[in-house]
Amino acid sequence: MERERMAQTLPSLTAQQLSSQNSPCSTALYVQACVVCLRGHHVSRPHNTGCGLIVAAYQQAYHCPRDKAYLYVSGQHTMHLIQLNRECLLHLFSFLDKDSRRSLSLTCHQLREVFLDPCLWNLLHFSSPCQLRKDNFVLGPSLRYLTISWYSSMVLQVCNIEDWLKSSFQKNICSKHESLVSTFLAHVCYMCPNLLSLTMSGCGHITDRDVISVLQCCRKLRYLHLENCVRITDCSLEGVVANGDNLEEVKVDFCRNITQAGLQHCKEMKPALQLTAERSADLIPDSKPEERVPIRRTLQKVLQNS
Repeated sequence: MERERMAQTLPSLTAQQLSSQNSPCSTALYVQACVVCLRGHHVSRPHNTGCGLIVAAYQQAYHCPRDKAYLYVSGQHTMHLIQLNRECLLHLFSFLDKDSRRSLSLTCHQLREVFLDPCLWNLLHFSSPCQLRKDNFVLGPSLRYLTISWYSSMVLQVCNIEDWLKSSFQKNICSKHESLVSTFLAHVCYMCPNLLSLTMSGCGHITDRDVISVLQCCRKLRYLHLENCVRITDCSLEGVVANGDNLEEVKVDFCRNITQAGLQHCKEMKPALQLTAERSADLIPDSKPEERVPIRRTLQKVLQNS
């Protein structure tokens, strides 16, 4: 009932309007998707119009051959999905998450080309390091916003423990992912020079060298947020002073090896920079174990000398 009501209030787009590169209607396609269905697959969430269209297209692609995947608008046969111009397809892909984009790209060569278009990937968000291993995203010069956040009990119980205090079991766990973020950031340095914002939270294995490399290669970076990254020290703040010419805001929250002296020096060298460090300078920093002679050996020496 709701679909029929929308079909009466929203005019249909013709195949010529949808496929035209210069048509003013092409950019409004996602609005028309409220009344779209693909041969029996109705859009179930009209409020999420662009996503609904692509999900319907994705479902249709697995139930009938590609040459029969017609697009229906207001109940009328309009066109093939792949007849949409690149602008429309990029806009529709933008409503999907990384996995859905990759799944849809596997249906035909045309959609694969859209998936690989760097213009589609101006924002990336990863909720765990293991997601960096997947092939459901594309790094390129269009990337502007990058977030790697890992909110897991493993971060506190394993990764954030000082190396010399870790058991062999904990070291084995860390060995499986400790270089993932660093390797990924190396690719970002090489392929994403236009990065504007970088947020990393719970990345217990990144080092000052990783942060400084990003600052040196991504000279347009404006926003840097590091949270609960235990290996980050004042050296990263020195890198901000030396290479962060365009930085406007830096946050180093809950980074226990950041000191008050390092924060003060950074503020003095870059007074215009908005620098915040919630609890960082108040936490207990890492310390190397003191070399102590075992008590048994000490007793043996005492007995030998007596």
